[in-house]
Amino acid sequence: MFLCVSAVALKRMLNFNTPPLKNTGAEPVWKVSSLAQTLLHSDRDPIPDVPAIYFLMPTEENIDRICQDLRNQLYESYYLNFISAISRSKLEDIASAALAANAVSQVTKVFDQYLNFITLEDDMFILCHQNKELISYHAINRSDIQDTDMEAIMDTIVDSLFCFFVTLGAVPIIRCPRGNAAEMVAMKLDKKLRENLRDARNSLFTGDSMTVGQFSFQRPLLVLADRNMDMATPLHHTWTYQALIHDVLDFHLNRVLMEEGGGADPSHAGARPKKKTKKMYDLTAADKFWQKHKGSPFPEVAESVQEELDAYRTQEDEVKRLKSIMGLDGEDEGAISMLSDNTAKLTSAVSSLPELLEKKRLIDLHTNVATAVLDHIKSRKLDVYFEYEEKLMSKSTIDKSLLDIISDPDAGTPEDKMRLFLIFYITAQQVPSESDLDQYRKALLDAGCDLSPLNYIKQWNSPPLFLCRLFSRVMNTGSQFVMEGVKNLVLKQHNLPVTRILDNLMEMKSHPETDDYRYFDPKMLRGSQQASAIVFVVGGGNYIEYQNLVDYTKSKPGRKVVYGCSELFNAAQFMKQVRYSTSSECVLVASC
Repeated sequence: MFLCVSAVALKRMLNFNTPPLKNTGAEPVWKVSSLAQTLLHSDRDPIPDVPAIYFLMPTEENIDRICQDLRNQLYESYYLNFISAISRSKLEDIASAALAANAVSQVTKVFDQYLNFITLEDDMFILCHQNKELISYHAINRSDIQDTDMEAIMDTIVDSLFCFFVTLGAVPIIRCPRGNAAEMVAMKLDKKLRENLRDARNSLFTGDSMTVGQFSFQRPLLVLADRNMDMATPLHHTWTYQALIHDVLDFHLNRVLMEEGGGADPSHAGARPKKKTKKMYDLTAADKFWQKHKGSPFPEVAESVQEELDAYRTQEDEVKRLKSIMGLDGEDEGAISMLSDNTAKLTSAVSSLPELLEKKRLIDLHTNVATAVLDHIKSRKLDVYFEYEEKLMSKSTIDKSLLDIISDPDAGTPEDKMRLFLIFYITAQQVPSESDLDQYRKALLDAGCDLSPLNYIKQWNSPPLFLCRLFSRVMNTGSQFVMEGVKNLVLKQHNLPVTRILDNLMEMKSHPETDDYRYFDPKMLRGSQQASAIVFVVGGGNYIEYQNLVDYTKSKPGRKVVYGCSELFNAAQFMKQVRYSTSSECVLVASC
């Protein structure tokens, strides 16, 4: 749904910001040149007979380059589209440059597109990918942050959220906790929305605004959460396909980057090792297998990959059998074409070849990706970590000592051990004694762990009790399907803190977690229950929370829930930020 919203806005921009006609399916025709392949600050040759569409942030550097292009007379006309709103002073800089270059008439249109966010899924978005460190968890929570720095971070987040709702064409009802960054964002966003609604003539949410009403989206509930309200989930070893890929592989903006090959050829003694090659795989909405299984437990994914491979081989064998019957065992396409003229059955088989080849490509993709994930699971015993953490969080019976896992040299990396211990510390009903902590510290140091994240977590004198009930018990079916030596752990439905908060607010339940949440309505109308909601985590989010919300929505027919965050990080990236945030005091702490 939201992927569609962004796509519609971009298509409109490429059509020179002309809305598509309702009674025609015709697509605009563009001249394709090297311009389409280059970035703004690359060297570009003049193409004086074509219009140019610019899509960029209104930064000083970008504005200077636009002015340079005007002076160099690169294009016939200029359509300037800014990702977020351009200030009046920068607009005047462009006007001055156009006037000096005698190119005023060539600057055909200037638009604020309000697209300063990235849509990763139909129901998931992030604020930025480049320069994300400027609004990172560490940036918000560092002890030496100045008021002006915090204001700038909050303004950046609010600007992007404002863009999101302008593109959506809906004014949200905002709920947030008190006393943290989420409340600061709520107050600033509420003010920005109110100021825009106050100017009825130029409001982006009323009148003939380009986006209003196009997507039939009722007023949503915006739940703003602070990352500090749940520090355990970002550290948790997960068990679903998408979240596992993000945890153990190089996965950014729906693209997996993997190293393949390497090792010497076993058939040649003394042969040089083969060079490893980097391969990219895009995991998109067009991939039906991905759409169906990205939220599935990994053992189910492994089983489904095998089933898809078997089905492909059956189809392939059928084509070969028909060729053999016709006496044409060769592989040339001419022979296949002859066969298609002689039998309707073979015609059907041959016509399905493109689909068969695409299926084979996707099977190869997921076989390679799943195999890489499985290698991590086996070498690091991630199934053991996942199961142990689930039991810790659900207060189930622990059948193995935590010290045994930390001290086991074959059980995971130092980072895995530190993640496990931090979850133990956060979810403990009673903070471990200093003597116990000394034992754990020694074991962690002997395992090669960096203890600085623990120093940061210890800033909470008493861990929030609700973190102790994050997960329900897990079941081990004992199946060894496909993955020999790896437990086939089955996920049981549970609500993470962010999902539980959403449920309380959408169902209008009275609960200690949310009774004190602030209420902002820029339209100043107290409404009833909302059927749709956006959950946004200030300070960063993860695929574990996203998948938990997806599962929650499936159990609530008619509900629409979107997950957003200021940045998307895996456990390693979050640990790194926590490590650098270590200090004697915390600027923004959770109030539970």
